[in-house]
Amino acid sequence: MAHTAQRNTVPSGLTRSTPAGSKPARQHAKFSHVEARNLHHTLEHREVNNMQLGLIGLGKMGGNMRERIRRAGHTVVGYDRNPEVSDVSSLTELVSALEGPRVVWVMVPAGAPTQSVIDELGDLLEPGDTVVDGGNSRWTDDEKHAEELAAKGIGFVDAGVSGGVWGLKNGYALMVGGDAEHIAKVQPIFDALKPEGDAGFVHAGKVGAGHFSKMVHNGIEYAMMQAYAEGWELLEKVHSVTDVREVFRSWQEGTVIRSWLLDLAVNALDDDEHLEKLRGYADDSGEGRWTVEAAIDNAVPLPAITASLFARFASRQDDSPQMKMIAALRNQFGGHAVESAK
Repeated sequence: MAHTAQRNTVPSGLTRSTPAGSKPARQHAKFSHVEARNLHHTLEHREVNNMQLGLIGLGKMGGNMRERIRRAGHTVVGYDRNPEVSDVSSLTELVSALEGPRVVWVMVPAGAPTQSVIDELGDLLEPGDTVVDGGNSRWTDDEKHAEELAAKGIGFVDAGVSGGVWGLKNGYALMVGGDAEHIAKVQPIFDALKPEGDAGFVHAGKVGAGHFSKMVHNGIEYAMMQAYAEGWELLEKVHSVTDVREVFRSWQEGTVIRSWLLDLAVNALDDDEHLEKLRGYADDSGEGRWTVEAAIDNAVPLPAITASLFARFASRQDDSPQMKMIAALRNQFGGHAVESAK
């Protein structure tokens, strides 16, 4: 995507897509232009530990993250190309609404959309501000973005975020990379997003470590889903097993393979017992490929993860029963789109 010099121009591809005809899960009051620019004047009575955050990208993940952060008592000024969910009408307005030193969280698709936003923020922000990339960017892009922003005195943190559409209720697991001083500036927001308890947050290492950790997490997720899918297909195939859904349900307690993914598989089977409404097609969002590429670069054998990625490729050639389960699980945990059976 070409970067535009007009700061009130919305970079294309800024928000993740939502199903046609769908409405935002929650409508938020929008600020007028004057209110947005002078938002800091309304914050005099904030509690000491509360902070402001600019959040760019209010799709399935970003919109719920904004709500969870607000429920924790922080002020969030959100921007999205969709005016129905946006608090301000431009990135310029968003930056103007925040007191310095600012923290701006980017939650847009990896690649050109993220690069465009980083470029524009580099021109708008000031030394001492911090940018968090919470999308699924490749870790090598993080190193480039950190270097570009550091030249302007702006900090950078990469954050791998897991939780999907359930994160608003359950919290988000966060894997972050960057300098400790930059992460400390964002810590109240991390604390608001993470699940209750001691787990769910890690400073994984240097810039890029957060997204690298999330990439490996997603690779493991690929392999786990594939194992459930293969077991489900085999159970469906034999004549002796007459209630596959209840077999899966019986595994939810007391077994070594119980997991949240198994719970979601049961949810999917409750909705469509034999997954007859789904086409056996499962997309991949990139992290699985990057995981396999990193394994090759580091001579680390990843047979299960690699096979699960290749199985998704196979799903695009035939109507695979295994991929029906993969598609159902992706829809359950992340709200990813599915294709109807024809």
